[in-house]
Amino acid sequence: MVQIKVLLIEDDPMVREVNRQFIEKVDQFQVIGQASNGLDGVTQIRQHQPDLVFMDIFMPEQDGITSLRKIRELDLPVDVITVTAANDMDTVKQVLHLGVFDYIMKPFSFERVKGTLENYLRFKKQTLTERELTQGELDQLFHYRDGKSPLEQSSLLQTEKNLPKGFNRTTLEKVVHFLQSVDGASAEEVASGVGIARVTARRYLDYLEKQEKITMDVHYGGIGRPINYYFSK
Repeated sequence: MVQIKVLLIEDDPMVREVNRQFIEKVDQFQVIGQASNGLDGVTQIRQHQPDLVFMDIFMPEQDGITSLRKIRELDLPVDVITVTAANDMDTVKQVLHLGVFDYIMKPFSFERVKGTLENYLRFKKQTLTERELTQGELDQLFHYRDGKSPLEQSSLLQTEKNLPKGFNRTTLEKVVHFLQSVDGASAEEVASGVGIARVTARRYLDYLEKQEKITMDVHYGGIGRPINYYFSK
């Protein structure tokens, strides 16, 4: 069985922990090291020799783009997935030119990470073969299966194809991501965490519960009415 060793490079400790939890929820992936900046990250790559690096772009001491250039200059045999809030075209082009496996924008959902990791596992298994490849197998290496990208393959996006009128895909992903990063939350807490109105949060939470993507439990406090708490599956 192929076991994928992952190194996390992220300056925010909370985000780093969420990334670790997401990665280790996917079978055959193990986080073997963590770094808070690119300088330490490149050093750890040389020491631990991971298969895959999850790396932010905006970091102190040495940013992600500089770190990517250093990885390529040193010819380190590692694949990189950038996980970042950077969405300007100049940054995107620089990162893509440096040969990353995927580019995931914050905030992201577990389904998005899972889809990428599953594609990476298929990619890694294919690269272990010494035989010649077919076009279909090459298509899989370049992130596609049945003509669909990793995001299109996620179960969350399959649900989103029939979103009710007035629902927004990005907002839905933010709600899911927030619930995946906490151990249960009320509609008010989701609204505050995502940055939306409480009534909007409740609409999305009710929808996700009906789609059986999340669960709901009633919490009874000492004073006042019961509060509905929502949990990621």
